Order: sequence, then structure tokens, then C-alpha cells
Amino acid sequence: MKAQLTLLSLAIASTPTMAKLSEHSGFSGEVSLSAGYVSSKSNFDTEGEKTVDQFNQEASTDSRITALPLGKLNYTFGHSLDKQVYIGTSREDIAIGALAVELGYKQQLGSGTIVDVSVLPSIMSGETWADPFVVNQTRQKTDEDGMAYRLKFTNIQGSHFSLDTAFGSKDIDEERSGVTQLTADQAKLLDRDSDWYYMRGSYRMPLGNSTYLVPALTYISADADGDANSYDSYRGEVSYATLLDRHKLAITAGYTHRSYDEIHPLFSKTREENVYSLFTAYEYRLGNEWRDWSVVALAGYKNTDANIKFYDKSQFLTSVGMSYHF
Repeated sequence: MKAQLTLLSLAIASTPTMAKLSEHSGFSGEVSLSAGYVSSKSNFDTEGEKTVDQFNQEASTDSRITALPLGKLNYTFGHSLDKQVYIGTSREDIAIGALAVELGYKQQLGSGTIVDVSVLPSIMSGETWADPFVVNQTRQKTDEDGMAYRLKFTNIQGSHFSLDTAFGSKDIDEERSGVTQLTADQAKLLDRDSDWYYMRGSYRMPLGNSTYLVPALTYISADADGDANSYDSYRGEVSYATLLDRHKLAITAGYTHRSYDEIHPLFSKTREENVYSLFTAYEYRLGNEWRDWSVVALAGYKNTDANIKFYDKSQFLTSVGMSYHF
């Protein structure tokens, strides 16, 4: 389920960055609840087929209706409203594909730079297959846990440049990848426990008073205990965001190339993946006595094309709901 929910990496964070952390001191935030339709096609989806007949078979499609609760609570203080602590799932988190609770602190410097330090204690939490490669037997689930630490610089020196960096780890509770088909040394190459490093640079290009284009480049390096699961990832994306009266629209298109370090012992080739994604977010702010409420709608599609068919996957999500700002 966690893999599917990462489809919430939508473009709403490409909307204009506020000059101040908040319009007023004290508490503020946002809560939203949406009903979503999720469709996933992946051999690694624990909500999908529990049994595979052969390694080159096409994954089955699993679809469901789900509730998508999101929210964030801020507390802003300081003489110039330049300090803020927060907890929750922010729009910026969603925009990089991380549906996880974040606890952090922001400080706006005199130069205009916003420094943001945070921890994400549940970013990798979920379920996965203990051994995804068991054939003609029921695969068993195991827990996946992790922790991430994040450092962000927004509007660097008052410019439109931003830099987002993170370091994290992932741990599989019961790692058994390939143990029934491979020798112990070969199976060790598939160990998924890892440390990863993330860096994303972006530039917000104004196209008018309320329209922006945001190109971004992302680099991820994952150092796994198994070299066949260690990789370098490069992503390019561009977001378009516009605000017209009460309407807000954002669209993000992205392409990722991922290269792995060692030959996969089961498939006898080094894994390569190309990922294509397109996400759209729409918000309509209600007026009058409902001015603190918004209608929100999200849609996204993500397709992973791997040179090893077993790793091919696609994901689709659409949702609609209400959001309350306070």
C-alpha cells in the first residue's frame, strides 16, 4: 500500500512560496480528507497477487477505493514571524512523493533564505514481501521501516533557487530475498537494507503575477547491503502552477533514470529502470462563510519500465475531497 500512496507526489508544492512563514503568529495549518481510487500493477505490491508462477509473468492489477487523510499543524513565533515549528504531512512532502509525518523547525534569515530542519520517522514504514521471488508458493509479508533527516534551503539569498537534501535508512524486518533459489552469497546481493542520500535543486520562474514554471533536478544514491539493490537515480521534472481568483492548478511531468551497481543473481543482468510520471492537482477556494474551505482534486500516473520485466510497474491515483485552512 505504501508504494501506491507515493503516487501522491503531486505538483501542489510548485505553487508560489509565501514571503513570510505565516500571516500571523500562533497556530495555523490545514486538514483535508479525500476519497481516492488507487490502481497498482506491481509484483511487489503486497495487496496484489500473493503467488507468482514465473519470473517473467506480467503483474496483476489491484484496484481499490481508499480514504486519504492529510494535515499539518504550524506554530509561528518571533518578532518578525521568522520562526516556526510544525508537525504533519506538508504539501512539499507530497510533492516529492513522501507520505509521512514530518516534525521540523523553520527559520527565515534576514537574507530571505528559509532554513528548514526536520525528521521523518515513518517515511519508509509499510509492508513488503519477505522473499518477492518465491515461485508457486504463497509469499509472506514482512515489515519495512526507516527514518529520514532533512535539511532544506528555500528562496536562497532571496532568490528563486531552493535546495532540498535528506539522508535516510531502510530496514527490512525479515529479509529473505532469493534464499530458496540462490546460494547464501548470491542471496546476499539482494539484501534491501540500505542507507540513501537525496538532493533536489529547483528554480521558480515567474511567468506572470500568479503563474510559475518550476524546473527541478533530483539525485538519489542508495547504498544497500546487497550490491544488486544499490543504485544511482537521476530525475528531471518541470512543474507548471497558476492561480486565478479562487482557482489553483498545478501540473508536474517527470522522468527518472535509475542504474543499479551489480548483476542481479536471479536474472543475470544489471537492472536499469526508466520512470515516467504525470501529476495534476486542482484546488478551488470557497468564499463567504466557507472562505476557509477548499475543494481539492488530485490525479497522477506513474510508469516504471525496467529491463527486467519482473520489476515493471504502473500506478494510477485520482481523488477528490475537502480541505480546511486555519
